[in-house]
Amino acid sequence: MPVDGLITADDQVAPALLAHYRRHARVLPWRSPPGSPPPDPYRVWLSEIMLQQTTVAAVIPYYERFLARWPTVGALAGADDAALMAAWAGLGYYARARNLLACARQVAGPLGGCFPTDEAGLRALPGIGAYTAAAVAAIAFGRRAVVVDGNVERVVARLFAVETPMPAAKPALRALADRITPDADAGDFAQAMMDLGATICTPRNPACPACPLAAACAGRATGEPERYPVKALRKARPERRALAWWVEREGAVWLVRRPERGLLGGMRGVPTGAWLEGGPDHAPPLPGDWSAVPGRVRHVFTHFALELDVMRLRVDRALSGAAIAKALGPGQWWPIDRLGDAGLPTLFARVAALATGNAIREDDRR
Repeated sequence: MPVDGLITADDQVAPALLAHYRRHARVLPWRSPPGSPPPDPYRVWLSEIMLQQTTVAAVIPYYERFLARWPTVGALAGADDAALMAAWAGLGYYARARNLLACARQVAGPLGGCFPTDEAGLRALPGIGAYTAAAVAAIAFGRRAVVVDGNVERVVARLFAVETPMPAAKPALRALADRITPDADAGDFAQAMMDLGATICTPRNPACPACPLAAACAGRATGEPERYPVKALRKARPERRALAWWVEREGAVWLVRRPERGLLGGMRGVPTGAWLEGGPDHAPPLPGDWSAVPGRVRHVFTHFALELDVMRLRVDRALSGAAIAKALGPGQWWPIDRLGDAGLPTLFARVAALATGNAIREDDRR
C-alpha cells in the first residue's frame, strides 16, 4: 500500500514502479520475467505488431499460433502471402499483416536475420513506427527508449495532471514520460508502465489504493483521476452503407479478393457495392431474382461505421464463371460448408453468418 509522501521526485518514480513490477508483472508468452535477459527480438517484434490497437486477450491465441507455425523470422519470411493473411483473419487492421511479411523478408534477407538494435534502424523497417521501434529497442535490446502507448499516456497524464486535451497533449506527455524513464532497466520499466495502465490505472475506476505511484499522482490529488487524459470533443463518426452480393451456386458462394491497398486489403470477401455515406447503390451487378437477406451487418472501422444489407442470388451452371467474374470481380467458388477455411475478416464472416444462419466460429476462421 503506498504511503503519502513516499515519492517526492521524478527520479523516485522508476524505482517504485520497478519494485512493484518485480512482484506483480503479468505473465505473457512474449515476455521474460522481470530482471531476466531480454527475450528473442523476433518474439518481441511479433507481439508488438499484433498488439497495435488490439487487446492482449485477443492477441495471445494468434501469437501462439503464429509462433508455432513460423517460429523464426526466417520461417515467417518464407510464408505464402495468402496463408499469412488467412492466419491473420479476424485480428483486424490488415495492413499490419502485409507489413509484417514485408518486414520479415527484409530482416531475413538484406539484414541477415538480425533486427536492428536501435530505434533509427528499427524505424526504417516496414510497419514499424516510433512506438514499436522504442518498445523493441527497450524490451529486446535493453536500450533506453521512451515507450509511449495509450496506457502510458494515461498514466503520465494522471501522474502530472496534464490539462491539455488530447491529442494536442501527446508531445507534452512524451516529454514527461522521458523525464521519468530510467537509464537502466528500460525494458522492464516500459512493460511496468504498460501493466500499470492495463491493470490499475485503467480508463474507468482506477484502483488508486493499489498503485505504487499514488503518493506522487497529481491526478489522484484532484479527486478525479479518471478525468485524465482530458478528451477533446469527439466528432460524430461518419456512417456508410452498402450492399453485399451473396451469389450461390450448388453449395458454393462467389468470393473475391479485395485490392491489396485499402481497407481489408488482400483479404477474401463477398463482393460489395460502393461504401457510401448517402446510402447503398441498389443496382444489382447481375440480372436475376435477387432477394434481401433479413437483417443487417454493422461493422465499425477506425474512422467510420459501415452497415451492409445482404442481397442473395442463386445461379446455375448456365451462367459462366467469366460472366460472374466480369460482373462481380475475379474470384472463385468457395464451398459454403468450408467458409471457415477461407480466412474471412470479421466483416465478411458476419455477412456469411447472416446469409447462412450459421456463425463462423472463431477457431474455424483462424
